[in-house]
This record gives sequence, structure tokens and C-alpha cells, in this order.
Amino acid sequence: MARTQIFLASTLYGVATLAAALDTGSLPDADRRLLVVSNNAAVPETTPDVREAPGFEALAARFDRVLSWNEAIHPLHPGGWSPRADDTPLWERHLRMLWDLGTDELSLVVESIQVEPALAVANCFMGAPITVYADGLMSYGPTRNKIGPLVDTRIDRLLHLDVVPGLRPLLLTEHGVEPRVIPSEGFAKVLCELAEASADTAEESLANVPEGAALLLGQYLSALGILTAAEEEELHLSMVRGAAKLGHTEIVFKPHPVAPAHWTEPLEREAERLKVRLTVLNTPLLAEVVYQRSRPALVVGCFSTALLTASVLYGIPVARTGTGLLLERLSPYQNSNRVPVTIVHALLPDLADAAAVRSWSPPSPEQVAADLTPLLRAVGFCMQPKAHPRLRAEATEYLATQLTPATWPYFKRRRLTSLGLPGAVPARLAFVPRNRTVRRVARRARAFKKAALG
Repeated sequence: MARTQIFLASTLYGVATLAAALDTGSLPDADRRLLVVSNNAAVPETTPDVREAPGFEALAARFDRVLSWNEAIHPLHPGGWSPRADDTPLWERHLRMLWDLGTDELSLVVESIQVEPALAVANCFMGAPITVYADGLMSYGPTRNKIGPLVDTRIDRLLHLDVVPGLRPLLLTEHGVEPRVIPSEGFAKVLCELAEASADTAEESLANVPEGAALLLGQYLSALGILTAAEEEELHLSMVRGAAKLGHTEIVFKPHPVAPAHWTEPLEREAERLKVRLTVLNTPLLAEVVYQRSRPALVVGCFSTALLTASVLYGIPVARTGTGLLLERLSPYQNSNRVPVTIVHALLPDLADAAAVRSWSPPSPEQVAADLTPLLRAVGFCMQPKAHPRLRAEATEYLATQLTPATWPYFKRRRLTSLGLPGAVPARLAFVPRNRTVRRVARRARAFKKAALG
């Protein structure tokens, strides 16, 4: 029986990760390899998908066919549809016919298994084993949603890039899934190939981008409701001011691909006031391709994975900004962005601290394992205590010994209180949650308040 692997990707970065996994032998052999691309944009019909990205064709050469998930399930939206349990045999039969799979033995390689479209693809092929690949910082955090026994028991491995050497992913460990690193050398080679394949686009897009500039990576957090538009504007302005304060006279701003074009106007006025030259880089090129072509002297961002690849793969100095505000604003506590923000805040220097930026050097894997691992495991338990009950003892020990003004931003007193962890309430008031009289009075007070407002 023929063996066919089905790969699912929604971004060029994801396709590059898959290419690196194949090149380095991180995946088993197969008779056929099919790449299924998904456009998860709110309005896919008006948004170019990954097949139109510069350099995609070079990466796609590793696969026997390239297919579209959007076309396969049209007019349903890939970000919000999964087959009903009773319909899964029909969908598998339909997809086997549509993609000419016949009776092949299938295996799946997907991203973000907790949500659609990966979960939908997994549900359509109920007998297929699953490999999950992770290309960002979220892999170091806990699984954000319960996956279900018909899927989680089929996951055999987690492939991830080693963007934080010394740190092991927490993702899917509650299901006994062991993480495996995609060698950084293989990923770096794929990025070089991507840069060469997109040379024409890069040459045109980067023609006015000076070498050795400070590169600012824009966010679009207001679209997620994390920041207001005014706060996000101030975040970007602080990047310009911080880079200028460090002595950079050439600054390049790479806005988020879907951010409004008019957002750059305040930055241009601020750059003019500070007497620095600002270049806006509106291009679909990956940040890593920009690193290779223009070799920035500094990369500044909020919590983008590209900050870590700049440091780990290219040795470029990096700095963060806005992470303190995000640690405060992220809600609920189990928001999956919390782990990327925590990692960047803990590892990288604050752009506002010029001396720290100039003197910073990447920590060794041993330092990361000793300092960052206990913090991330404590945060991970607080985010998903039911999925990781065995981490309670570690979290308790960390909170009992390591809670300081420097580490408090990573936790919320309300969350610690609900979980009964150290730091929940001042010691002299520790008796309150266990006192029947206090609880009865509190309930009565809440009832009176509700009656008065009602």
C-alpha cells in the first residue's frame, strides 16, 4: 500500500519549517507528499494566500502536489469549520476522491492542532497518525484547548525550531508527545534558498533600504483587542524614539502585513522631528530574508518570533518594547500569547535601557534551562492547571521562593488566589478564604449589592 503524507500550512514561515524538516530527515519517508495550503484570513477571497508569496515555488518543489484547503471546503471558512462527527466518513471519501488518494495509507503533518483548520483536517482523516510542527514561541507554552481523544491519541511527535536554545516546549506534553528539534542549520539553509528564490522581489522591495539600519517590526495588537489603536501607535513611536536614542540615524519600519497603511504617518512625523531617516518596508518578504539582504544593526519588536531568529540564527542585536504593558493587559490569563510575551520580556533587553541593549548578549542554553525553564513551567501551570497537574509542585516552589518585583509581572494575584498558590493574598489574610463566617458575610454583601443595582 502506498504511503502518502499530507502537509498543512497557512504561512510561508510554516512552509519553510516543513522544508527544513524534510531536508534534515526529521520526518519518515513516504511515496507521495502533498502540501495543502490554507488561507485563514477573515476574507480569503481578497487576501493573497501563501502560494503567491515570493520564493514559495522553490520550497514547494519538495512536494509532489500543492492543493488548496479553501477550495476543497468552499464556501466554508477554514478558520471556523470542522466536520460533524457523523459526517467525517463522507468528508474523508470526498477528499480521497478530490485529491486522488485512493486507498493510500495516510499520515498528517499539521500546525496549530488545537484549532481549525488543522483540527478539521485531523477529523476528516480519522485513522491517520499526526505529526504537529510548531514554528513559533507558542510551542513553549501549554496546549490552549482540549483536543479530544479521537485526535490527541494519534499525535506521535512535535517538531519545533530551536529558537530558544535550552528551553523545551510544553505543548502537547500532557499527551506524552515528545518534542523533537528541527536542526537550526537546516532551517538556515532553507532561509538562504528562500532569499535566493525571492531575489527579484527582494531587490525591488529593498532597493531603498539601507544596510546597517535599525529594523522595527510592527504589530497589529489592536485588531486582537489587546491594545487600543492609540496605544499601539504609541508602541510604534516608542520604537522610533528608542532606536534614535541609541544613535541610529537610519530606521526601517516593517509594518504588520494587515495593518492599515495610514498607521505609518505618525512615525514619519516623529522621525522627522528626531532628525532620523525612516524607511517604510511594505513587502511580503519574511523578516529573515530582510536580515540576510540588508543586515540590520538592530532589530526591535514586541514579541515576534523574528526577534529570536535574528539573535539565534544571524547574531543580530535585538531589543524589546511594550512587553510589560502586554503582560498586564493579556486576558484571560491563559491567553496563548502570554508565553511568547513572557519569553521575550525575560530574555531580551528593554529598548528604553540603552546601556542594557548595548551590553546584552544571548544567554547560554544552560542559563536558559536554569533561569527561564522554572518560570515558564510555573506560568504554564497557572495557564492550564487541569492539563498539567504534575507541575503544581514546581509552580508552588517557584512562587514561594522567586516572587520578586522582577517576576511579579508574569503572574496575577487573582489567578494565584483561584489556584491556591503562594502569592495569592498577604500572609496575614491567608485565613480569609477558609473562614466560613467571612465567606457568608461576603455572599450576603454581594446579594445586597445585586438587589440594590437591580
